[in-house]
Order: sequence, then structure tokens, then C-alpha cells
Amino acid sequence: MNSFEVPKRRVMLYILSRKYGMQYKRLNAAGRLDDMTLGIQCLLAKSEQEATTIAQRLQDLNMQRRSIEADMQDGASLSLEEINIDNQFAISIYQEDWHQGVTGILASRIKERYHRPVIAFANAGDGLLKGSGRSIASLHLRDALDLLSKHQPNLILKFGGHAMAAGLTIRQADFELFNQSFEAVVESLITAADLESVLEVDGSLSKNEMTFATAQVLENQVWGQGFAQPLFYDEFEVLNQRVLGEKHLKLSLKKDASIIDAIYFNHAEFLPGAIKAAYQLQTNSYNGSQKVQLNLHYVTNKA
Repeated sequence: MNSFEVPKRRVMLYILSRKYGMQYKRLNAAGRLDDMTLGIQCLLAKSEQEATTIAQRLQDLNMQRRSIEADMQDGASLSLEEINIDNQFAISIYQEDWHQGVTGILASRIKERYHRPVIAFANAGDGLLKGSGRSIASLHLRDALDLLSKHQPNLILKFGGHAMAAGLTIRQADFELFNQSFEAVVESLITAADLESVLEVDGSLSKNEMTFATAQVLENQVWGQGFAQPLFYDEFEVLNQRVLGEKHLKLSLKKDASIIDAIYFNHAEFLPGAIKAAYQLQTNSYNGSQKVQLNLHYVTNKA
């Protein structure tokens, strides 16, 4: 029988996962802020020491990325306060100091909040802007940009992408024209009803299903557009809650006789004592302790 060697890439992933937890996002941070080959070098490292050194650089880059993203979200929130979003079909947004590598994340965050196609632009130098867009299910973003380029051939210098995400380049002087033109194209392709967000859930979980093992199984699957990670829905009693990092809620929830931890990202306001919540199961490993926790996505008062 031929001997079988475990791929070095998998060995390094295992080593890094023990030290840094969700290493995949950290590998991606290098491509956003620095050199994407840094993640590849980490996976191909010849020793644990070399991998750990590179992983620390990736960790630092990821922390930098998170700081930049937070600043950009704050700036975007201030800009959007001046716009009547309810009367718009699309959002195009730009600020001079934004980082090109994080505009896609920003567009995704704004899209999730307002349920509209979003394109966020950053300064690319030489009088150009590079944009990264995210869309909703009812609008094929690349086709919308293609239609716009046919209406105004000189407006978009280049673009590419697919139904839910796209990238493009325009002249900085044409931003306002693009904003108006993209809005008109999107309005011609979708209806006001398409802008209403619909939350689809996969039902409730029993005590025996709400486990660390179940969360592991779900996290080990490949999810994506058209095959979303399951989203569950249950009623809970809020036992404890505190704010983490001035922007997230850490909670202890009770369902029937079971108590479970939960996290509500980008929400710092305290919740009432009884709630209905849509959530995903996720694992939480800290200081050698492995627990299951709920990642809350949507919360309402329990009637």
C-alpha cells in the first residue's frame, strides 16, 4: 500500500486554527490591505514557527482591517443620514479617505441594513474611483451595470462581476452622474416590493439539537448564494446582557429549562426580557473551553 502524506496545507490550517480560531478570515485580510500572497505563504510554510510568524502578521492585518471598516461604517452612516433612503432604489456612496480593499465589506453591510443594491467607491488615484457593489436577490448587479454602460457608453470605464457582487471603475468627476444613472437603471429593473426585506427561517431547534456538535456540523459545510446557512427562530427569556467593545451585545438566554450564550453583533442597545429571535448556531472556543452560542440576526419583542 502506498503511503499517504497529509497535505502540508491542512497541517498548517490545523496549527493556525488552534492559535487564532477562525483563520480563514485572517488569510483573506492580507489580500484586502497588503499582499494576497502572504496567506499562501502561511499555508505553504515549512514549519510551525514560520507559519505562526506569518499568521501573526495576518492577525495584525485583520485587526487593522476591522478598524478601517469600523471607521468607514461610521462615515457612511453620517452620509446616509442626509439621504432619504426610503425613496431610493439603490445606494451609491463615496468618501475620499476610504480604503479600496474594504469597500466590498462596507457595501455588504449597507446592503444588509437597507436591503438595496449598494456600490461603495474609494479613490484609486489619477482621477479615478474604484467601486465594489453588492446586490439583493431581485437585481442581477452585473446585468444592471451592463445596461447602464449601453445607455451611457463613456460613464463606466470597466466593470465585471456576477448577480450579487461586482466591481467597476469610473472617473471621479462622474460620481454624481453615475449615482443618478445607476438609480434610474435599478428603478427600471425592480419594483418597490423587491426592496422589502423578507426573513426566511428554518424553524425552531429543540434542546437536543442546540448543541456544539450541531454547530460544528453546520460550520463545516459550504454555504453560499442560493444555499444559505440555516437560520433558526425561537422565543427566549433574556437572563443577562452586556455590551462588548461598545457595539455588540453578549447575552445569556433561556429557552424552556436550557440556558445558552448568544452574541448580537453591531447592536449595543439592551433587549427586553422576553424576545423572539432569528439566529444561527456557531461554535465558540475560548481558553480551552468549547461552547455553542447563538449568533442573533434579527430580534423582536415577544408578544
